[in-house]
Amino acid sequence: MREIFDAELKALGDDLQAMAHRVQHAIEAAGQALATADLALAERVIADDLAIDQLNRQLDEQCIHMLAQQQPVATDLRVIVSALRMSATLERMGDLARHIAEIARGRYPRQAVPQSLTGTFTEMDAAARRLAQRIVTLLESRDLALAEQIETDDDRLDDLHADSFTAMLGGGWTAGPQQTVDVTLLARFYERFGDHGVSIARRIVYLVTGDLSAGEPLHIQG
Repeated sequence: MREIFDAELKALGDDLQAMAHRVQHAIEAAGQALATADLALAERVIADDLAIDQLNRQLDEQCIHMLAQQQPVATDLRVIVSALRMSATLERMGDLARHIAEIARGRYPRQAVPQSLTGTFTEMDAAARRLAQRIVTLLESRDLALAEQIETDDDRLDDLHADSFTAMLGGGWTAGPQQTVDVTLLARFYERFGDHGVSIARRIVYLVTGDLSAGEPLHIQG
């Protein structure tokens, strides 16, 4: 019986890793579509988000089945509940990548980001890519040093988010209303992507250390 349960726990981990890989690919492709006004790539990100949603539903069903049939306690219960929460978080990160791709698609063939903020969004894209890659590796290795690096990536995204607002509020801002809305939303999507990454990192720290305070989620809106 324990062997079956261990196999089910391993399947949970495999599904989380599969979701993380898809999220990584989604944010990378969304950033590229945004930077290059690549319509086909943006549409592929939007369509591929359905696969992330499907994995989330499958993982939820697995967890519910295990809670009902196996009645886990202690560490096993912690793993299953954490898997449920991380699955929901990864699903939301996929949504945020889709939102970025939707803006890129909506402005085609024009660039959604004005030239004055190209550098800022290039850095946002780089930070989001690093964070997504580290989440993939963290789920596989549970290396707590990566959790700290994810927090650093999130701090950088927060700073760049603030920089975008500083630029828009400055006297030299000449973009029209639509680009202003787009930049505001895009910066927010990247900033929230980082917050969700930190939530996963803290959940892994909790699984490894058992420290409840380390596993406290961020209060993320959206």
